[in-house]
Amino acid sequence: MPKVVVIGGGTGLSTMLRGLKEKPIDITAIVTVADDGGSSGILRSEMDVPAPGDIRNVMIALADAEPILSKVLQHRFQSGNGLAGHSLGNLILVAMKEITGDFVTGVKELSKVLAVRGRVLPSSADQIVLKAEMEDGTIVSGESKIPQAGKRIRRVFLEPPDAAPLEEALEAIEAADAIILGPGSLYTSIIPNLLVPGVAEAIIASPAQKIYVCNVMTQPGETDGYTAYDHLAAIEAHAGGARIVDAVVVNDGDIPREVLRRYAEQGAVPVEPDRERIEAAGRTVVADRLVKTSRYLRHDAKRLSDRIHDLILGGRPGLHRQSEGR
Repeated sequence: MPKVVVIGGGTGLSTMLRGLKEKPIDITAIVTVADDGGSSGILRSEMDVPAPGDIRNVMIALADAEPILSKVLQHRFQSGNGLAGHSLGNLILVAMKEITGDFVTGVKELSKVLAVRGRVLPSSADQIVLKAEMEDGTIVSGESKIPQAGKRIRRVFLEPPDAAPLEEALEAIEAADAIILGPGSLYTSIIPNLLVPGVAEAIIASPAQKIYVCNVMTQPGETDGYTAYDHLAAIEAHAGGARIVDAVVVNDGDIPREVLRRYAEQGAVPVEPDRERIEAAGRTVVADRLVKTSRYLRHDAKRLSDRIHDLILGGRPGLHRQSEGR
C-alpha cells in the first residue's frame, strides 16, 4: 500500500482528504499550527498549545466517526461568557493535551476514538508565529493578519525560526512514496509547514513523487493575480530555491458566471493553469474539471482523489507492488 504524506491545512486540505481516505493508501497528514485567529488563536495564547483548528478539521475529514459526532466536534458555541466562538473539537483537543500531558499524544489518542484513517501530525509541537515581509518592506505579524494587510507578500517566515520539527513528521516524509502539498492558502497554510527546520530538506531529499494541488481561485490579500506557476515558484522560493514539486494538479473546468461574479466581488478570480510555463520548468501538469459549485467553490473530492491516485501509481512504475513488499 503506497505511503502518502499530505502537507498543508485549511478547508481545501480537508476536502481532498475526504476523497483520498477512500483509496488504498496509507495517509499521514502533516498540518500547520500557525493559525492565530478565532478559537485557535485564543486557545494557543491562553492554554499554551499549538493552534488546534486545522488539526481538528483534518482529523474529522479522515475519521470514520458517525456524522453526528463530526457535527458535534465542529459545533461552535454562539453564546456563553468565555465560551462563545469556540469549537467543541478545539476544546477537546486542549483537554486531551492536559489529560495526556502532550499535544501530539492527545491528537493520537483522539484519533483512535474517531477511528481516523491514517495519522494526523502537527509539523511542529512548538508555538509558532507566522510573519510576512511585504513588498514595501513592512512586516506583518500573525497568520490571520497577513491577508488583511492589503499588500503583496514578498516572503513569510516563522518566529522562532528554529522551531523544532516533529520527528515523526520527518520520518513519515522519509518513508513516503508520494508527498502532496495543498490545496490550501499558499502563504498561510502550505508554506508555513515548509519553514519548520528540516521539513523542506526532508522533502527535497525524498525520492517520492511530489505533487502540488493548486487552488481553484486566487485568495485576496495573499495570491492576487497569481497563476499556477506563480504558486509553484513561491513554494520553491521558500524551500531555498530547490525543486520540491514534480507535478502540479490544476482545475481547467468551467465555473458558472454567477459564482464567478460573487467571487469577483471579494477580489478573487480563477487561477490561470499557466500550463506552458510549468511544463517548460520540467514539471508534469494534470488538468481536469476538479470543482463542485454551489454558493461556494470546493474541490470535487472524488474526482481530485482519482487524479492524484492515478498520478501516484503512474508516476513510479511498480510503486504499488514495491510498497506492499515493505
